Amino acid sequence: MTAKLSSIALLAALTTAATAQTTPKATTTTPHHATAAKTATTPPNIPKVVGLPRPLYTLRYIDTKIGTGAPAEERKYYTVHYTGWLTNGTKFDSSFDHPGGEPITFPYGAHRVIIGWDTGFQGMHVGGKRRLFVPYQLAYGESGRPPVIPAKADLIFDLELVAQSDTPPQPKTPPTAPESPQKTAPTTPTTPTTPTTPTTPTAPTTQTTPTTPTTPSTPTTPTTNPPHPETL
Repeated sequence: MTAKLSSIALLAALTTAATAQTTPKATTTTPHHATAAKTATTPPNIPKVVGLPRPLYTLRYIDTKIGTGAPAEERKYYTVHYTGWLTNGTKFDSSFDHPGGEPITFPYGAHRVIIGWDTGFQGMHVGGKRRLFVPYQLAYGESGRPPVIPAKADLIFDLELVAQSDTPPQPKTPPTAPESPQKTAPTTPTTPTTPTTPTTPTAPTTQTTPTTPTTPSTPTTPTTNPPHPETL
């Protein structure tokens, strides 16, 4: 009887030992350690608070192609192809749908685009492609851009960083029309000079009236009369 009880007691002890070995102990953390973990990143001279920082709104992304060009840099002009959708799958814009299918260029970080774009290219390389998930707070805000972008609309973009440069691209000028071979324009014939009006001939000078010949003086009567033939 005693041996039987001893066997039962030994079995119970073995069972208890086995249970203790197979059942993991619950992990406990003292309040001191928890507080230390939560406040470990607090810089010196700043009052400590208990708690972990939580994101308010953040960008999310998936790199679908890693570019082989230069890494994206701040304060550069980015040339980008893009397509944008609403979260219900509605496409609202695409650079490929623009005239000529040309990419757009904008100064990165200069607040010329939505906030999500001003930070959403970090870590990319030229030639890379990325899907960017933009919360409405970093897009068009609470008001949206009706009727295309509803209020509080989260957006999804497919982006391709085509190029980056220090200066904006020069506007493309249309090709100039080929010039026609220059022909010497015929000179305008000079207007013939109007013949000078012939001068009016001067009136002939009035002929001087011939002087009236002087009346011959009456011959004086000779003092001696000629002989009279009867008197000889």
